[in-house]
Amino acid sequence: MTKNLGVDKIFLFSVIFLTAIGFAVFLSASMGILAKDSVQFSSITFKQAFFGIILGFVFCFIFSKINYKIFKKYALIFFIFSLLLVSLVFIPQIGLSLNGAKRWISIFGFSFQPVALLNLGFVVYWSAWLSFVKDKAQQFNYGPLPLSIILSIIGTLLLLQPDTDSFLVICFTGIVMLIVAGGKFRHIFLLGFVGILCLTVLAFSRPYIMSRIQSYFNPSVNSLSSGYQLQQSLIAVGSGQIFGRGFGQSIQKFKFLPESISDSIFAVLGEELGFVGCIFILCLFLFLVFRGFRIAIRSPDSFGGLLVIGIVIIIMFQSLINITSVLGIIPISGIPLAFFSQGGTAMFLVLAQIGIVLNVSKYVKN
Repeated sequence: MTKNLGVDKIFLFSVIFLTAIGFAVFLSASMGILAKDSVQFSSITFKQAFFGIILGFVFCFIFSKINYKIFKKYALIFFIFSLLLVSLVFIPQIGLSLNGAKRWISIFGFSFQPVALLNLGFVVYWSAWLSFVKDKAQQFNYGPLPLSIILSIIGTLLLLQPDTDSFLVICFTGIVMLIVAGGKFRHIFLLGFVGILCLTVLAFSRPYIMSRIQSYFNPSVNSLSSGYQLQQSLIAVGSGQIFGRGFGQSIQKFKFLPESISDSIFAVLGEELGFVGCIFILCLFLFLVFRGFRIAIRSPDSFGGLLVIGIVIIIMFQSLINITSVLGIIPISGIPLAFFSQGGTAMFLVLAQIGIVLNVSKYVKN
């Protein structure tokens, strides 16, 4: 038996707080664009504010009112739709190519990355499957095997773009959800071994991946090409020292730091707010994860709990990849920082997913 206690207000407040700080940092990072092109600055900030934050919170509210169980009913349809949407990137009239990668689609003049919707489609379907098989998830045929098949389909689409980073996020999320559902660790280790083997093959077969790895171990080797972004990010973060230069006072964002409003926005944050500011933001993300896990544990059924776990893990892992790559802990990636990086569609979908988590939080076990 469950009872409706309303949404988790603490979780909601933490999301609003993170979004507000994220937009403030985004505006500060955008000053480098304003110095060059005021029209472009206006366009970028409008899309982030309106399509990302305002519409995002509108749909966050709507999804918080829709019973999360309806997603289980249409899980397969939703997943197939998200796969088909990702497939559109390969159609010349619809797919957009940027920096040698086909990750965007343009429909009626509106462009976005469909992989953001695929993340949710995968989490919804995998949650529905695991809640359907229940204790059978411990068996290879009901847990690791279906996950391998699903990831093979997703991997084929994403690696052809190529979008290795997003594929790794989905793989990690699927494995964590399988562990939560009761998957055996020997199966998890087997999946991990196969994953590492595949990643090694990819690294040697894809020049851009090998270039990232080489730049990671020795950024000075390709200091004017693949290692340039990492070097400039480290300079930005290092110059922030303990308390930072001060909000809005970043120097790197004007001339030196590539992708200052997207992939490298954490470097701007580190330069302006320093070590203390970075730790504060990390604590906010950790609190969001902790509160999300609390909601998952108190969920009235396994589907709701797994759904929340999947959404929270994707947000957390994407953010962790972004932050650690900016700090040079892992090779540089193209994964955005949730609530901070440029991307109206990405922000919109993150907030919409938060609405689903809030709906699950309304119901607790009696």
